[in-house]
Amino acid sequence: MTNDIFEIAGNTPLVLMKQLSRLKRPRFMAKLEYMNPCFSHYCRVAAAIIRDAEDRGIIHPGMTLVDWTFGTSGIALAMAGVSRGYKLLLVAPDSICLEKQEVLRALGAEMVFTSSDARPHEPRSCVAVAENLVRTLPHAWFANLYENPVSSQVHESGTGPEIFSQTGGKVTHVFVPMASGAMISGIGRYLKSVNPLIRIIGVEPEGSVYQGLHSGKSTGTVKPFQLEDIGALQATSFWDTSVIDQIVQVSDADAFNCGRELFRSEAVFAGGASGAAMAAALREGEEFGEDAVVVVMMTDFGPYDLSRMYNDDWMRRNGFYRKSKTALDQITADDILQRKARKDLIFAVPEQTLSDVFEMMKQNDVSQMPIVSFGAPIGSISENQILSILIENDAAMNAEVVAFMEKPFPVCQPDATISELSEKLQKNAAGVLISLSDGRLQLITKSDLIDALTHK
Repeated sequence: MTNDIFEIAGNTPLVLMKQLSRLKRPRFMAKLEYMNPCFSHYCRVAAAIIRDAEDRGIIHPGMTLVDWTFGTSGIALAMAGVSRGYKLLLVAPDSICLEKQEVLRALGAEMVFTSSDARPHEPRSCVAVAENLVRTLPHAWFANLYENPVSSQVHESGTGPEIFSQTGGKVTHVFVPMASGAMISGIGRYLKSVNPLIRIIGVEPEGSVYQGLHSGKSTGTVKPFQLEDIGALQATSFWDTSVIDQIVQVSDADAFNCGRELFRSEAVFAGGASGAAMAAALREGEEFGEDAVVVVMMTDFGPYDLSRMYNDDWMRRNGFYRKSKTALDQITADDILQRKARKDLIFAVPEQTLSDVFEMMKQNDVSQMPIVSFGAPIGSISENQILSILIENDAAMNAEVVAFMEKPFPVCQPDATISELSEKLQKNAAGVLISLSDGRLQLITKSDLIDALTHK
């Protein structure tokens, strides 16, 4: 039993991703920060900031906590604040998700909305309005979660050690959604202190400023983006470039669709910021080796995005919608090949005789065979074809197979879906060749597809 719900913040699960990464070489693991009591990583931060301010005598119950928010940080501050006897006044852009607005109202927080197109230094911006409210209201304190140094300290002392411990010290890469830069800086400082080779990678939307600033530009290129709880129009004062190895950008469409795919394929019900982090990790992870252990921070909660990224109509209106994969599309050629007992392709070369090829078929218990020359399929031969040839000319057994071969089997990539494979096999092809990354070929037949469907 615990006396305070915030005492159970932290120690969030680290879950191996099996479906999204099945064709990738590294191990991808999602750290489910949205399973904190406040449904985000801000849960750790909000409670710590309030306790810190109380310990220093700056605030006491009955006062009003003021902050600006994109929704998730405000929910965490409101939950931590109202449970300790504080009033909440939050300033937010008028574009934040309706679900977040409703949760904040349910918590009793007062809301002030500003125009979402206001720039950081304008008087009508969220930051400027919040600062002005603190100056004019009695007994008010500006919590400033995005700029408060406690934010980074919490992740350095808590989140970073958790990642290292949960991976048994084997973590090699960490992908972190960047909003204020507090989380990535705290995690990065700890992990770099125990292993400087761990790569810390920030993720932001296209249009956010950090990538440009990290590459040495005086100002980052800013343009509108739809993602919330990730990205910034100006950098905060404490993001630590010395512990950040790389910053990658992800489009709104890729982030939202990856978030939806996380829910469908891994049962991870996260938001757009988490979708961006996973999309970046899967993309960048193409270059990582088999020994890589990739941790991806899941920082926001899917149910706060039901009216946007999980709403097909909203996704279509904004040009982000991509058709979800069917159950059949989840099965790929690579999955089918994993089930096959035979791993080496049985094939003929053009110079072999029909007699030799037929003997190979009998020895290997196959009824059709590709004909390959210098690693490329040039034709095929089957038992039925050999029988037809011999009925007409029994002397043909000593002739080269190249004179009698039929058209080659179609070639697909390992990520071809079972629907694509089935379509090719229906077009009178006895098999489909799969071109592997190492240059080898493997064969998939109709019986292989039936086996995959009956044992899925």
